[in-house]
Amino acid sequence: MQLGLINTLTIDRFTPPGAFLEDEQGNEVLLPQKYLLDSYEVGQKVDVFVFKDSMQRIVCTTEEPFLLLGGFKYLRVTQVQPIGAFVDWGLDKNLLVPFSEQLYRLDEEEYYLFVLRYDVQTDRLFGSMRVKKSLLPCKEELEGEEVDLLICEENDLGVSVIVNNKYDGMLFDSNIIAHIEPGEERKGFVEKVRTDGKLDIRLEATNYVKYDLAEEKILGLLREKGELMLCDKSPPDLINAELGMSKRTFKQAIGKLYKHKRIKLNKDSIELLKK
Repeated sequence: MQLGLINTLTIDRFTPPGAFLEDEQGNEVLLPQKYLLDSYEVGQKVDVFVFKDSMQRIVCTTEEPFLLLGGFKYLRVTQVQPIGAFVDWGLDKNLLVPFSEQLYRLDEEEYYLFVLRYDVQTDRLFGSMRVKKSLLPCKEELEGEEVDLLICEENDLGVSVIVNNKYDGMLFDSNIIAHIEPGEERKGFVEKVRTDGKLDIRLEATNYVKYDLAEEKILGLLREKGELMLCDKSPPDLINAELGMSKRTFKQAIGKLYKHKRIKLNKDSIELLKK
């Protein structure tokens, strides 16, 4: 079994403290009584998160933390102690971020970006702010593909992002068409895979794919509502707030829909034409 990950284990026996679960190699771990369901029985397989409790004993839980081993997340600092900072990662026991893994002073109740790592020598999980060393160079053909983004900090070029929970990406200022905040999770599109494995990211799909998606979104909302209080004169911020797309994309999409007689253009709105 692996600390920091979801493991599928088998219930071996029940005891007063809880149930003992086994992996295929016969290694045991305790699932405390408070996580047991009345439906559990010996031989049943259960998905659990494996970690160490405050006594450094290996235990498991059916609860899932905010991030798994190698994952990235903005987490709230609950305490700053002489041994380091503790952050809320969704479990009863907070996660330790040692001072050696902090890039600067942390303040309680503030959110910072962390990666969950594992120390082989001490057999412990810990949080780290040294995120860059945990990101991988992309070797996939992802250009044009929709991806998951974690919005990170601003820099001189734009905003750095983590792509698909493992790649280093950059959202350049010219491609920021919406208000975004550090810690926000949203979809984006890969514009380019660089030779060093880093990714250039857009918030919109590129070329014809972008317009096809925009048309589908507008038609879907029109089928639902019948009318949208938007037109080619609407402010860009309003279009983005309503549809999550740029004004240019919106105008291209409604122009094509109008040409194909799918919509009616009014002075202040657009309507779906019934076939």
